[in-house]
Formats: sequence, C-alpha cells, structure tokens
Amino acid sequence: MASKPNFVLILADDMGYSDLGCYGSEINTPNIDSLASNGIRFSQMYNSARCCPSRAALLTGLNPQQTGVGHMVSTFGQPTSINVPGYQGYLNETSVTIAEVLKKNGYQTYMSGKWHVGGGYDLTDASTWAPGNKTHPTPVQRGFDKFFGIVAGAANFFHPKTLMKDENLLDIDTSDFYLTDAISDNAVSMLEDSSKTDNPFFMHVAYTAPHWPLHAYEEDIARYVGKYRQGWDKIRTSRHEELKGKGILDSKWEISPRNSSSRPWGAVEEQDWEDLRMAVYAAMIDRMDQGIGKILGKLKELSLDENTVVMFLSDNGGCAEFLAEETERPTPLQYSSPTPDGRKIQIGNNRDFKPGPDDTFMSYDLPWANASNTPFRLFKRWTHEGGISTPFIFNWPKKIKRSSIVHEPTHIMDIAATIYDAAEAFYPKEHNGNQITPLEGSSFLEVVDKGTWSRSDSIFWEHEGSRAMRNGEWKLVSEVGEGWELYNMTEDRTELNNLAEKEKDRLLKMQKSYKEWMYRCGVEKWPIPPQTWNPTMHARHAHSSAR
Repeated sequence: MASKPNFVLILADDMGYSDLGCYGSEINTPNIDSLASNGIRFSQMYNSARCCPSRAALLTGLNPQQTGVGHMVSTFGQPTSINVPGYQGYLNETSVTIAEVLKKNGYQTYMSGKWHVGGGYDLTDASTWAPGNKTHPTPVQRGFDKFFGIVAGAANFFHPKTLMKDENLLDIDTSDFYLTDAISDNAVSMLEDSSKTDNPFFMHVAYTAPHWPLHAYEEDIARYVGKYRQGWDKIRTSRHEELKGKGILDSKWEISPRNSSSRPWGAVEEQDWEDLRMAVYAAMIDRMDQGIGKILGKLKELSLDENTVVMFLSDNGGCAEFLAEETERPTPLQYSSPTPDGRKIQIGNNRDFKPGPDDTFMSYDLPWANASNTPFRLFKRWTHEGGISTPFIFNWPKKIKRSSIVHEPTHIMDIAATIYDAAEAFYPKEHNGNQITPLEGSSFLEVVDKGTWSRSDSIFWEHEGSRAMRNGEWKLVSEVGEGWELYNMTEDRTELNNLAEKEKDRLLKMQKSYKEWMYRCGVEKWPIPPQTWNPTMHARHAHSSAR
C-alpha cells in the first residue's frame, strides 16, 4: 500500500491577494512561485476576514463561531450573565484541530509560528500570562507534538513577547534574532526530527510576516527601495494586468476604484518615505519566501518532497490599520516596552523616523493595503473581496505533474477536509469525552485528478458586523452598519455593480439562508454585549462605494 502523504501547511499573516510573484506582484517570491509552477493555484480561495477566525476555521474545518473563536481572543459576554459560546476567544472542546485528528491517525505533528486561537495576553504584564490553563490552550494541548512560536497576535520581530517552545515561555537574549527566520529554522529542525521515524507528519508553519510592525533587515529592504517610487496607482494597474495575463482574473473584471481614503500618488508628500514603507513590507515577504526555500530544500534533502503536500495561503487581505502614537487600537502601550538594551520604541507612523529597525513600530497603511488587495475592494476585517480573498497554492509532486488554475469558490475550512481525504484519516464524532461538531468543510482533493471541483454548500461570513454569503456565482455582502449588496461574481468579481434592486427575489432568498446559518452556527448580531464597538478602532473606516 502506498505510504500516506506528509503535509506542510504554510500561512502568511495579513498578506494581500496580489502580493506574490505568481499572483501578479513585483515582490521577489521565487520559492513560493516554484510551488505554483508545478502545482495548482486557486483564484477564488476565501479566508475568514481576520487572523483569529481564519486560523480557527483553518485548523478545525468549521465556521469560526462553531470553534469559540467567532471574533478574536477576547471573551464576550463577561462579566454579565450573557452566554456567548461562539465568542469565548479560544478553541472549544467540541472542535478538533488537524493536529488532533492526524495524531490519532498515526501522524507526527509540528507547529512553528503564530498560534493566536488560545485566549488573550496582556503584553504589558507578563505576570498575568497563563498559557496552558483552561482559557489559554496551547498548541501542544491541541494536538501538536512540538511547538515553537508566539501565542499572542503580533510581536516585535526582533524582540517578540509570548514566545514559547513546547509549553515553556522563552526570553530572547540575543541581538541577532528575527522572528521570521526563527519560524523557518525551527520548521527545518522539526523536519529533521520527523525523518528519524517512519510515521508521516503534519507541519503547520504560521508566519507573522508581513503583519505589522514593519520590521526587516537592511539587506532585504535595500532590494526594494525605489521600486515603489512610482506609487500605489501604478502598482495597482500593473498587478491587475499581470493577474489577467496569468489567467487568474477574468479580463472583463474591472479594477475597483482607488479607495476613497487614499490619495492620488501625485498629491502625496514624502514620497520617499512612502516608498520605504512599502519596501519594508516587501522585504518582509521576501524574507518569508527565503525561509520557505529552506523548508523546501530540507524536504528535498531528506527525500520527502515527492510525497509531501505543501499548501500556502494568507489569513486575510491586506491590512489598512493605521498605527497612531497615542490613540486608537492596537493600544501603543502593548508594544512600547524598550528594546533589551534600553532604547525607546518609536510607536506610530511617524514620518520623522524610517520604518524597519527594531526600535520603530509602524504599519504600511491604507493606500498600500489597497494595492496589496488589487483588484478588490476593502481590506482585512471586511467581507468584501479585498478582505476575504487569498492566494492559495496546492503542491504535491507525487500527484500533480503540471500547473493549473482552479476558479471554483473554495473556503479555508475546506483545507482540513482535504487533508483528511488525502491522509485517509478518520474524523471523530467524539474526542476526549466531548461530542465533536461535524465538519463544515468539503474536500477539494478531486482537483488533483479532474482539475476542477464544485462546492455544493454555500459559504458564509460574519466578522464585526460585516456579513457575506457566496452561493455559486452569487454573492450577498453587507458592510457593518450598511444594507445588503448583491453581485454576480461571474460577471463582476470586483463588486462594482450592485444588483440588489434588480434581483429582489434572489436577495430575499439569500438573506433567509444567511439567517438560518446564523442560527445554526451560533453567530450573534454585532456588537455583542457588553462590548462596545467603534468603527475607527482598528482601521480608518473608509471604503470605495460601489457604483
């Protein structure tokens, strides 16, 4: 009998749809591109709009609310008596992770990178951290034999907090640490360990790049300085043309207008500083790709590459969050601790400082995120295409011999089901004495032989009041606080022609289906008591209106 395949599931953090070379970008990503050149790219793979919900859906094959991570890692409903189980902020016990399932099916399981589905951490007070307690499950507790990475959501790349190895917190006492490299190097070390046994392995590599802060090595930044002096308008146009030329996008889909909160490049002051911000962002992706090259090289060195399924995607669209010095979330105090040698961290997108070094803490901001999400509207956190569309690459040398593109709508929760299908793994009805929620995801493994597949079930989203449903060629979507929009995605993937008035019967039918999904999966209306919500908290509340 043929041996079971290995799996390497790679997740980028806050990377937009068009940020890879094989998806139209000018950023140098040869190792990721090599996966695409002999693999399958998906043009309509969807995530769950934000880091925590996407990770929960990816790891469990369920809707985020079914896992307890319907929003982020805050616990909703406390201290009141309201019970909101879908929003407890950590993976519940009625879900199982890919690692838990595959471990029961004879696999070794490893994780290197960002966890962020195991409760919140106050970065200002390490004495409050309690990894491993009931509300803060760790990767090792959820099926991974070995773990290296951070359990919080973001970190200084040179001096990260909440770093762990297995179940032990780590302090970084070296001046040459960089988190992206550490994630890659630990993944390589885990591969070496796996080669010492005959069991197949599942490895989850969850990078924090290119999530803010903008931190990169000078040598990587230097390769991109000046490349973005042409501005975001030309970058968007160039990427759109590349995507059409590669056959990823239909040529009839127009690019969405520049976001209404972005300015024409010609009106921008400090163009050199803006060029540098995007150069640092590009350098972060470049360094991630270099690390993926190390992982792929080790697979080949160990003669594991032929029968290893490698998948790559991002957890949400490009991030428009603006990092202010004194106001707005994420609270600057969370990240303002001095460097180990006592230097002050310069928090915020301050033009008096250059992004990149360890004593700065910046983001690349809305206009560049608009370019990352070319050709779509909106960003991370929203359920329009710019927030939920991800590049996805599926590579399996033993089974896939030539490149192709799959255009059918697919969701991040389908990945777990596909892995179980390829591994011939049994998905349990019960685990550790708990009844397990049946899989919501559907296996797309047939694309290996057929080159296409069809998802029979609709896909649904809800995040911070932004809602959506995808049923075949139709998409229902509503921005938080706004009414429903309806688009025919075959004709209009960039969501420019709202058909809600012309297709009222279809609109009502899809709304009914959406409400039924909310009830079935424990989705609450936003905002959830007793929390309050301000639309300016994480990003400028701005968007381009559909015409």
